[in-house]
Amino acid sequence: MAFNKRIATGHLASAAAYVIFGINVVVCRDIATDGGVAPIVLFAMRSLVAGALFWLASLLVPREPVPKKDLLRLAGAGILGLFLPQLTFLHAIELTTPVDLSIMSTTTPIFTMFVAAIFLKEPITWKKVLGVAMSFGGILWLILQSTTGANGPSETQPLGIVYCFANYIVFALYLGTCRNLIARYSVITSMKWMFLASFIFSIPFALPHLGGTDFLAVPGKVWWEIGYMIFFSTFLAYYLIPVGQQRIRPTLVSMYGYLQPIIAIAVAIWAGMDRLTVTKVVAAMAVFVGVWVVNQSRAATDK
Repeated sequence: MAFNKRIATGHLASAAAYVIFGINVVVCRDIATDGGVAPIVLFAMRSLVAGALFWLASLLVPREPVPKKDLLRLAGAGILGLFLPQLTFLHAIELTTPVDLSIMSTTTPIFTMFVAAIFLKEPITWKKVLGVAMSFGGILWLILQSTTGANGPSETQPLGIVYCFANYIVFALYLGTCRNLIARYSVITSMKWMFLASFIFSIPFALPHLGGTDFLAVPGKVWWEIGYMIFFSTFLAYYLIPVGQQRIRPTLVSMYGYLQPIIAIAVAIWAGMDRLTVTKVVAAMAVFVGVWVVNQSRAATDK
């Protein structure tokens, strides 16, 4: 088979984005425990700087006119696809371990499946139902062992699990309802307006926390981690994902999503922030097999 540079670029972009996301799980956990910066303030910083980078990048490409009605829609997409998912993630990472969060994150395609069934009229087959049951069985096992294990309460708390699922549901709603809107414009055009809207929306929530944030007391290591979160896991990753989507099939892009928990778990264990137990391995296997069954069903219906 002849080498296709365009396809290869799509694979590299997708893989790089999810490696970045995997490392980001551990980075955000460290920021949440050592940084002394409230999640809403972190989000405001993230959306302000990443949004500014997208606006600067827009000066280097042809300008795309956006009708007023689509500006309002992009603002809504920014709240649904950026503000709510990122804020719930930052809260979740405070209350869950990197390994547990990474295992639960693999259920995102399942929530997307339900949203697609509602908004895009995709059929729900018995294979999908079986896959969902297996994945949620694994998650339930993980939750029960995390909160009532023999060694006492773990770092993963029930409220953290609630934030995790809120994150997955909101992002699935974004994927299912904003797909056609985002496809109308280039990545830079859509992202610059979405980040601007999400930053403006975050201001009234972030202002009460600014007075209680001692930025001078934030350790230098944490500032480097915040820089990674803003530049790599926000600006660069949010650019790379659409690059992959434009060059390879969506099903292939989604498969690279499984790099995220693998990278996150490996880095968390290497950094001594978490440990891999038999319980977590069993839960992860149930979740992965369940998602694989769902994907097999989707592949069959796409033919």
